[in-house]
Amino acid sequence: MTYQAPIRDIMFNIEHLPPVPESASDGGIDLADMEAALEGLGRFCSDVIAPLSRVGDEAGARLEGAEAVLPESYAQAYAQFAEMGWQSLPHPEEFGGMGLPRAAAAAATEILNASDLSFGLCPLLTDGAVEALLLTGSDAQKQKYLERMISGQWSGTMNLTEPQAGSDLGRVRCKAEPAADGTYAVSGTKIFITYGEHGLTENIIHLVLARTPGAPAGPKGLSLFIVPKFLVEEDGSLGRRNAVTCVSLEHKLGVRASPTAVLEYDGATSFLVGEENRGLEYMFVMMRAARFAVGVQGVAVSERACQHALLYAQERVQSRPVDGSTKDAAPIIRHPDVQRMLLRMRALTEGGRALAIATGGWLDLAKQGSNGAEDMAEFLVPLVKAFCTERSLEVTSLGVQVHGGMGFIEETGVAQFYRDARILPIYEGTTAIQANDLLGRKVLRDGGATARRFAGLVQETEQALQDGSAQAQAVARRLGEARQAFEASLAWLLDTAAADPNAAYGGSVPFLMLTGNLAVAWQLGRSVLAASAKLDQGEDTAFMAQKIATAVFYAQHILVECGAESVRVTEGSASLNDAALHL
Repeated sequence: MTYQAPIRDIMFNIEHLPPVPESASDGGIDLADMEAALEGLGRFCSDVIAPLSRVGDEAGARLEGAEAVLPESYAQAYAQFAEMGWQSLPHPEEFGGMGLPRAAAAAATEILNASDLSFGLCPLLTDGAVEALLLTGSDAQKQKYLERMISGQWSGTMNLTEPQAGSDLGRVRCKAEPAADGTYAVSGTKIFITYGEHGLTENIIHLVLARTPGAPAGPKGLSLFIVPKFLVEEDGSLGRRNAVTCVSLEHKLGVRASPTAVLEYDGATSFLVGEENRGLEYMFVMMRAARFAVGVQGVAVSERACQHALLYAQERVQSRPVDGSTKDAAPIIRHPDVQRMLLRMRALTEGGRALAIATGGWLDLAKQGSNGAEDMAEFLVPLVKAFCTERSLEVTSLGVQVHGGMGFIEETGVAQFYRDARILPIYEGTTAIQANDLLGRKVLRDGGATARRFAGLVQETEQALQDGSAQAQAVARRLGEARQAFEASLAWLLDTAAADPNAAYGGSVPFLMLTGNLAVAWQLGRSVLAASAKLDQGEDTAFMAQKIATAVFYAQHILVECGAESVRVTEGSASLNDAALHL
């Protein structure tokens, strides 16, 4: 179960793909420092975290009484993780963080989760909780909780849904009764709480959606509360155990060492975040960060599957090559269809990484208040989340296929990647929820203005590629065709949504997959421009040639699927509605 962090590819993306800040005086950490930090994390993850993956999958998390117990090696690894300061990488220096830009933070998330998705989920949820408190917590709350969360001494969770609610958070019933001392007493049941109970950290800071008395019905009546597992005294020491109990752990298809808890709140002492009835608005801060991070997890598990499949294909000897170059059996990497599968895996993985790191740059620009960056960041996040996670299912499935019959055997480890990946298109909002968000909030709400701006940026890259080599021009040709398919689908959706919302939203997932595919190809096109310039300078020629070849492969094998998605959007609604009558 080995893993090596792809630092060279990560640093290429960080150097060339995030949008350039409007001001050069943005502070920031230079590339050499970023690379040193990511290399250190990569070594730690290869040596310490990656070996946990198989152990955690086999042993899982279990409940003893009300305590969630993980394999002992997880506690040892987490202690090292926190002691070495890896939790702090993306967070503000004001509270003890390293302050890495979001693009580098995305790379760190990938490295950790490629090592072991189960382990990586704990820091991921803490990152989201930190972000929510940074933006919506009071000064006193920030001082009380953030430094210990950023150090990894405490972890964080997100408590959204309940048994009757699912993704419909307007049906949340959890109650928060105000107390005379200004606190609230939260009561109710929350489900699907990742790392809702565990012993890796001294405390767990739950962020919980609940209703105060007299709150409006539906999602507008939700408020956000801090509910610590252990109450925190004025001097920062831990006080009594709060009235929150883990009543069960889910038994899951994958990520088995990540304890997914059912939590029962019984008058738990809680602290209001911000104003009453604005909880869902605040929680979306955390949810956006979590959705972006889950998309990065899709890239992570894809990278792990790629590495295993490539190594197996280099070592597994079977059958003679079809070109007759030898009469002896050869490693299966010599066979054209195995090459096709490996290249598809690599192109989807590197493309997803490029999109995630570029989107991280847009998120940083939005945080800095750069004009128009917030809209573009909002547009790209559901693409990272949904496209990268859906494609991770394809990549991990291909990883099994490359292994042949041995891929169906648990001992080879690749089936675990497939099982682990299956949760990612569901976590933090299903693919359909991301698609509805993209269409409803990111496209229809502004009349397609941001989508057209996105298409304009793609076209700028096309035009630059047309002035390049034959390979660059080949990418430009397919990029132009895909952009036109996107624009046709966009026009149809804008014309159709008001009159026939069922038809429009019936095409929302194909539209998201089309847009995600185009966004990835856009970043790979930009990679071709950067790699071509480096190649002309004679710099790292083998790596740069590989980057260009991968982009051309993507354009001719994957980007061409945009045309089919456009047909599903613009012509498929009638057959969808007709067939649905017979369900």
